[in-house]
Amino acid sequence: MSFFALIVVFLLEQLQPLDYPRWIARPMRAWTAFWARRMDAGKYQQGVLGAVLTVFMPLLLLGVAYGVLYRVSVALAFLLDVLALYLTLGFRQFSHFYTDIQLALRLDDVARARALLSEWRGENVTANDAGGAARMAIETALASAHRHVFAVLLWFVLLPGPLGAVLYRLSHLLCENWHARGEFGRFSRQLFWALDWLPARVTAVVFASMGNFVDAFYCWRRYATRWYDPGLGIVIASGAGALGVRLGLGVPESAIWPDANRKDSDSGDSGIGEAANVEFMQSAVGLVWRAIVLWLLLLLLLGFARLAAYPS
Repeated sequence: MSFFALIVVFLLEQLQPLDYPRWIARPMRAWTAFWARRMDAGKYQQGVLGAVLTVFMPLLLLGVAYGVLYRVSVALAFLLDVLALYLTLGFRQFSHFYTDIQLALRLDDVARARALLSEWRGENVTANDAGGAARMAIETALASAHRHVFAVLLWFVLLPGPLGAVLYRLSHLLCENWHARGEFGRFSRQLFWALDWLPARVTAVVFASMGNFVDAFYCWRRYATRWYDPGLGIVIASGAGALGVRLGLGVPESAIWPDANRKDSDSGDSGIGEAANVEFMQSAVGLVWRAIVLWLLLLLLLGFARLAAYPS
């Protein structure tokens, strides 16, 4: 059922892309702000309770609803799976901006590419040349593909029904909104980084498998620790090696993690090979799509395995 739900969501996104800021990011920002105003007194324990109320309470209600629907009709449970994936996945979270940036760079319009990057990343981008803009676009695309596609898919497979996908997305948004709240927000970071530990490594392995395997693992071992965000460090380093490109001068979502830039003690690029340019942007698109195809095949095989295990 996971495979067919994913196919349906993929088709829905092509027909009607989700307005992520309107339907997901802004409501979650209001939801977390509501609880933060009532609970944030600067204590770690209050942050733990806040995470229970903002993430795990909705997750419990979703689990009860899914269980009831599954008993009533498998078709209704399938529709809930599709809805949850549609709201938590984001095949087009990176493709829209990425395509426009790539076109602007091919037209030598660096100012336009920089403006699009700033809008996409939610921060002021200072790339002064085409190479810098291409490098930051590739980094952001690799991170977005991981956070909005591959990590969600893994948790969707690991937990029953839509629970895994929703858990990952809610914890991600909680971390976005509470990361700067000191001790109160520390648990939100710990929760999300714990949930991202396995997906980051799976994404890195998939990138390595779809690109230069040896270089991807070399960059993973050598460069991943240069990044404050542990998950994105692994993903971007592996992607750089798989593509044979040097990345590393701007971490995606640094507006979410202000300290997520490379550690000052580690200079130099993350990756080996040539400097980033617009041609590598097309290679990065190919890498992401090959990874998506691999995921589809794995889900299809998993579905067949479940049918074989329960033939009745």
